[in-house]
Amino acid sequence: MTKRDRHRTRILIRVAHTVAALMLVVTHAMADDSAVPFRVGYAESDITPPPGLPMWGYGARHALTSKGTINPLMARVVVIQAGEDKLAIVGTDLGRGPTPPMMEQIRSALKEQAGIEHVMISGSHSHHGPVIELTDRKGFGKGKFDAAVTYAQELPKMLIQVVLAAEEAALPARIGINSRSDLTLNRNRHTKREPKARDAMLAVMRFDDADGKSIAVVTNFAAHPTMADGKDLRYSPDYPGYLCAKVKDNLGAGCVFMQGAAGDMSVSPPAEHGTPQLYGELLADHVLELAEATETAVPASPSIAGRVDEFQFRSRINFDDPLVMLAFSAAFFPELAMNAIEDFKQGLHAELNTVLLNGNVALVGGSGEFFCNHANRLKERSYVDHTLFFGYCNGHSMYFPTIEAVSEGGYGADAPVSPVEIGAGERMMNQALMNIYTMQKKMDPSATFGPSSE
Repeated sequence: MTKRDRHRTRILIRVAHTVAALMLVVTHAMADDSAVPFRVGYAESDITPPPGLPMWGYGARHALTSKGTINPLMARVVVIQAGEDKLAIVGTDLGRGPTPPMMEQIRSALKEQAGIEHVMISGSHSHHGPVIELTDRKGFGKGKFDAAVTYAQELPKMLIQVVLAAEEAALPARIGINSRSDLTLNRNRHTKREPKARDAMLAVMRFDDADGKSIAVVTNFAAHPTMADGKDLRYSPDYPGYLCAKVKDNLGAGCVFMQGAAGDMSVSPPAEHGTPQLYGELLADHVLELAEATETAVPASPSIAGRVDEFQFRSRINFDDPLVMLAFSAAFFPELAMNAIEDFKQGLHAELNTVLLNGNVALVGGSGEFFCNHANRLKERSYVDHTLFFGYCNGHSMYFPTIEAVSEGGYGADAPVSPVEIGAGERMMNQALMNIYTMQKKMDPSATFGPSSE
């Protein structure tokens, strides 16, 4: 080979190396472009109604109406996007989740306007929010409680708007999850059996932007927000409102409170934290500690999978019996009783939402007041890194006691406040567990997914 040929060969080799390097750069760029995006947005909105609406939560108030506001009632939202799939997690300072007609309206609008397929809206279960069940029919609210009917018509629109605002604010994000179960800040108010069952878990999902700045936290804890004086006829978010406010002030990020399986869970504050504000701020301190100790990262395989199961359970009460109508009207007030009994006459409708986030986080929502052992057992049987249970989610079908709680009897387990058939909660948790494993591709869908309406 001549000197000239050797020179030409060296040039060709260098060109080949350059082309190969460029190909690697291009290939890497293409891989980045095709990576599944993980984005998170937060928004909040004041959803406080005007004074004059009947208040939700305590039957003894009957139709007494609100006289004002202690603190605003809020809706706080995190929207998560993984690829083309989107999930909205919504915490409200209301007593319950939206009614089925409201949920239908909300889901339709969010799917059409933002492509949000998965929606979980929980009430904190504050007993100082408005009744939202009254409808535009004589005897069901119209003519006597027109302001409450109007609020119920406007509430879905308000929730749609704040979810859309969170979706619009979404940024490339990182996630981290942390929890602890050593706190003694709740107690079982129902059982007499020792040791008393309790869901002590306080969980935090932290979302940061790409630079590590916090966007929001979602916190999950189970305890009835019944600390505010029941005789005070003013709207109040109770302790969850103070919790969220302190977390936001200290972390500089949004805070969404999602109530847990609080059917038999009451607060258990230390003596020096016996007010809604002091107890809420004590919980906030623990949330902040968990959040600050949580490392966030872009998920290796961002994904959202979800399923909605609808159940129609038998009732332990004959809602066609006129005496039942009289009893419910006396316990609450006639217009509220009419709406509830109409819903329950054909059996109790319940909704179960199961979402698997990034393949290792299970979010399960039930439309009622589930006793804590439903959540405890689900968490024990769910072989994923984290399982969170949201109560009062996408509806309210009253109490779901465990089978053994029904055997004990008492408030929350007896038929007047828990008309659903015995074992309904267990059936729903079993379905949630099968949903989780099927979404993980550990079970055959044909063997675990029955009809969505039973």
